[in-house]
Amino acid sequence: MPISAENRKRYPSEWKDIAQRIRDRAGNCCEGSPAYPDCRAQNGEAHPVTGSRVILTVAHLDHMPEHNDPSNLRALCQRCHNTYDSAHRAANRARGRG
Repeated sequence: MPISAENRKRYPSEWKDIAQRIRDRAGNCCEGSPAYPDCRAQNGEAHPVTGSRVILTVAHLDHMPEHNDPSNLRALCQRCHNTYDSAHRAANRARGRG
């Protein structure tokens, strides 16, 4: 997911390198989410379910950009990342935070 302007300062300066290490760890494939644990969509390829071109992103499992331990990071396709973040985003909207 793109980093929003208001959160950019919360990411470390080496975020691109950290994210690349996570994608490398995942073999450039989605590591799956609780909703789709067996998803292994490949970066740059058509998603096997949605047909959309996969853009592999790196998610913070605790939604805290300051917590960059590899155990807190997972490579996810758009479907898995959006599904994983949906409750967090809904809570933020309810609080009036976007």
